[in-house]
Amino acid sequence: MLDIAEELHRWVEQGRDFAVATVVAVGGSAPRLPGAALAVDADGTAIGSVSGGCVEGAVYELCRQALEDGDTVLERFGYSDDDAFAVGLTCGGVIDILVTPVRARDTARRAVLATALAAVADGQATAVARIVSGPAELVGRALLVRSDGSYEGGFGAHPELDRTVVGETVAQLDAGRTGTLEIGEQGSRCGAPLTVLVESSVPPPRMIVFGAIDFASALVRMGKFLGYRVTVCDARPVFATRTRFPDADEIVVDWPHRYLESTDVDARTVLCVLTHDAKFDVPLLRLALRLPVAYVGAMGSRRTHLDRNKRLREVGVTELELARLRSPIGLDLGARTPEETALSIASEIVANRRGGNGSSLTGAHTPIHHDPNSVPARRIGSVA
Repeated sequence: MLDIAEELHRWVEQGRDFAVATVVAVGGSAPRLPGAALAVDADGTAIGSVSGGCVEGAVYELCRQALEDGDTVLERFGYSDDDAFAVGLTCGGVIDILVTPVRARDTARRAVLATALAAVADGQATAVARIVSGPAELVGRALLVRSDGSYEGGFGAHPELDRTVVGETVAQLDAGRTGTLEIGEQGSRCGAPLTVLVESSVPPPRMIVFGAIDFASALVRMGKFLGYRVTVCDARPVFATRTRFPDADEIVVDWPHRYLESTDVDARTVLCVLTHDAKFDVPLLRLALRLPVAYVGAMGSRRTHLDRNKRLREVGVTELELARLRSPIGLDLGARTPEETALSIASEIVANRRGGNGSSLTGAHTPIHHDPNSVPARRIGSVA
């Protein structure tokens, strides 16, 4: 749901009633991950997607029905071998979808979701926890949780349940994860189970590109396409200019290692070192390989790579730290142009993030989707 927060926030401000369908679990090969959403307002306007087209029509009708009768529904969609035209996922996967009406008369639910949507639209780190299976009176209830542990809303069942869900949700939010939790009805790990969907929305991850070279310009564009907030850093002011990098969110003129020491990074940050100059690379990589970031890659020939590794060992970089370095940077696509090289680097970043191995899917028997946060679909039902 939070993936369409800006549009839904506008709907709330305009006073529209709507129903939102959210993917809460997937099994097998499914086109969208938990958290993907489609919303339909009272006029029939639709935004978002839950399956890339496979079951959108059926989900659209579920949303219209939810708006009419006020029921929250948990529905499963999968592939039908008996009828190729039946509603289902032609990719062979299974998805569970929670359909929740958000109407003016649903004051408590609407207030929590409205606050969450406004926070996400404003770029704040926010998570929404919703009960997707359990006692009928709890399904669809929501909590808004902030990174500092403060929250709004409640499940109204047992006070310990709210506290437990908030604690678990903060941990998910810190990691920027969306997925489901299994928690006992009274907030413990035992007792009647509840399934809670936690949707996290955090500011865009950072990509820092070191080296204001021609390849960097193409990589900046690719980073923006993938949703990163991109910074270009180079110690040479004649190259690190807005004219050369109009798409960058930030351009920094400073020694790379000095800038990296002073800026904020996290477990989603990717660092791309394109300078291939030892006086920049060695102090920068010595620091980068000791930071808790998602990816560190360095450009250069294989000869440059061997020389750079030798220099890094001489300044105390361990073999375990060196193992984190992606060098030469990128996947083997046969890339030659800056744009092809940027695609090669971006492909490695995506593979690293999603657990792919970079091999061709043709003739392979491995899963197409490798997302570690994907949760197998579980029981289904509907509640009034």
